[in-house]
Amino acid sequence: MSFSKVLRTMFVVLCLSALLVSVAGAEETIKIGLLAPLTGKAADDGLNVKNSVEMAVEKLNAAGGVLGKKVELVTYDDRAEPKDAVALAHKLIEQDKIVGFVAGSYSFPTRAVAPIFQEAEVPLVAAYALHPDITKAGDYCFRNGFLGTVEGRGCAHVAVKMLGSKKLALIHADNDFGRTLAEGARKYVEKYAPDTKIVHEAVYPFAEKDYTPYLSKIKAENPDVIIASGYFFQMGPLLKQAREMGITAKIVGEEGADSPILFNIAGKAADGFIIVTNLDRDDKRPFVQEYLKQYKERYGIDTCMTGASGYDAFLIIINGIKTAGSLEPKKIRDAIAATKDFDGMTGVIKGFTPEREVVKPLQVQIVKDGNFRHYAVIDDPELIAQ
Repeated sequence: MSFSKVLRTMFVVLCLSALLVSVAGAEETIKIGLLAPLTGKAADDGLNVKNSVEMAVEKLNAAGGVLGKKVELVTYDDRAEPKDAVALAHKLIEQDKIVGFVAGSYSFPTRAVAPIFQEAEVPLVAAYALHPDITKAGDYCFRNGFLGTVEGRGCAHVAVKMLGSKKLALIHADNDFGRTLAEGARKYVEKYAPDTKIVHEAVYPFAEKDYTPYLSKIKAENPDVIIASGYFFQMGPLLKQAREMGITAKIVGEEGADSPILFNIAGKAADGFIIVTNLDRDDKRPFVQEYLKQYKERYGIDTCMTGASGYDAFLIIINGIKTAGSLEPKKIRDAIAATKDFDGMTGVIKGFTPEREVVKPLQVQIVKDGNFRHYAVIDDPELIAQ
């Protein structure tokens, strides 16, 4: 054999060896996928999810990983856009070969990808997206947050039973999120509070910035409590405009407003604002307080509901893998479905319903001096039933 042939043979052998090492290395990690809005209007929520799940991965790997392997998080920016999310879902499944998926985005993109992960039999846990179609996609799709109707009931319960409302007003965005929240509030009043009257319901376009025309009509009805639903970039201006108009009614919102950015927008107008959400900042469990403290130290800002919910969604998948003792999709799925009394950042998860909806208490927070603080817990099984 000539010297040049020997060199070519050696080159081929080295290339094959490198490929085998690469494949072996890939098998050394367990890949979990994450989609979140890392740019655009929802970026603050998405970055909170990404940061929090990365913290969970670091802590897990420092403790030895799972099934003797390190966990690798594969993260992409879906910009809260369904088209982006669909393309990235296929990439996570076909190219990255993930074994579990944390849906860290809003309802619209999460609804779009749920059937894709269902068809691929990759367990999906939605961190906080609330549309019912997500879990209806199939038996591989779970939710760690609450349905919009449940949060709407929670808001109405706070307004009626905790604040004593007799004249209630509703204001919400004209989208699935806003409509389902309002539906939950209306049904609660019909069933539990026949003496409370909904005096006005205002619906604003999703991109609205000036809420004064809607608030003027509400002010004219003189409600004692307003249930105002929307994301932090909507609730911040709404709270500020309401107080500038002299509206003194108590205002109750939900998890969409659960962000420290709310305080930057609303300022002192946020004081006294009450939200039904998925995180208790005054939770006394040490690991929760450690997470809250470490997040602030690392990123210079407080975490929020989306981050804690994403952290839990990741741990639910990892707990499923540990319990299953396997990376077989069906075994992981079955283990997640059988989850019982799991200690999460967002509370003790009692389990999942047959429809794969989480069973845990609703947290109620109030804004005091620019921070969310504990106000109450809603754990009545009838009210939190999903």
